[in-house]
Amino acid sequence: MKHVSILVPEGEGSLIDVIGAYKAFRRVNQYLEDNDQDPMFTVQLVGASRNMSIEGGLFSVHPHLRLEEVERTDLIIIPAISWNFSASLARNQALLPWIVQQYRQGAEVASMCIGGFLLAATGLLNGKSCSTHWMAADVFRRMFPEVNLVVEKVITDEQGIYTNGGAFSFVNLLLYLIEKYCGRKTAIYCSKVFEVDIDRNCQSPFTMFSGLKDHQDEEIKRAQLFIENNVDKKISIGQLATQFGIGRRNFDRRFIKATHNTPAEYLQRVKIEAAKKMLETSRKTVNEVMYEVGYIDLKAFREVFKRITGLSPLEYRNKYNKEAVVL
Repeated sequence: MKHVSILVPEGEGSLIDVIGAYKAFRRVNQYLEDNDQDPMFTVQLVGASRNMSIEGGLFSVHPHLRLEEVERTDLIIIPAISWNFSASLARNQALLPWIVQQYRQGAEVASMCIGGFLLAATGLLNGKSCSTHWMAADVFRRMFPEVNLVVEKVITDEQGIYTNGGAFSFVNLLLYLIEKYCGRKTAIYCSKVFEVDIDRNCQSPFTMFSGLKDHQDEEIKRAQLFIENNVDKKISIGQLATQFGIGRRNFDRRFIKATHNTPAEYLQRVKIEAAKKMLETSRKTVNEVMYEVGYIDLKAFREVFKRITGLSPLEYRNKYNKEAVVL
């Protein structure tokens, strides 16, 4: 039997993550018992107290155990916390040493969505890869520069530590863990019961790019706005640096520091984001969209689009534009 500790963070944590994980592991046990096998998991909610407030005080949760009552566990599930990260981390400081202690005793740890902030605050992710909700990526990078954020991934798995992307993709993480502990057959059964596609490994198609402008470098901010306001033009990074009176090497350095993207990456992402919106909402062909975002080489456009979104332009249009599919 594997002991699963589903943490209940204080404050505005995600109730659906807690309930979803609890029901998923219990469903596995039921499936195994229905097939004349022993149940795999002992599943318990664990919190700093026996009476926890969650979802901003809208709900009360009564964990089975307090932290100090758990001597040893095999798997810790960390649900999403509040988007007010600093306040949420301050409110849940008691969880951090407990997670570290259990990990050092052999427990595995899995964070869901922005629960990755709580996991990162333990220091266990330093030097390791982590995913989280794409909307929180810039804040995460600022708060935890020692962590390798791979926000395009749905799931990361490194040295007994698992993380996943945003929102309801936590179910994909649960399926991944169920397959690891119980095998492919059980994971497929659960994917059918939950009606969730198994093996989804990329959250790039869901990402909406919004360049980071919460910085103090005014020349770089102006360069960002110039790129965004001239999406249909072919822009040379060297000419852009000259236009704002900055040497090319210094321009690159300052741009990366301010935005966490190289100028070339930023330019590509702005153009592809504009292309995505056109593919979602208009009847324009892929070629027409390509020209409107400043590309003239279809092969290059397709390659950049697929690298950023995980889908070809045609696949993306067919996925998100009903009118285009009908036509």
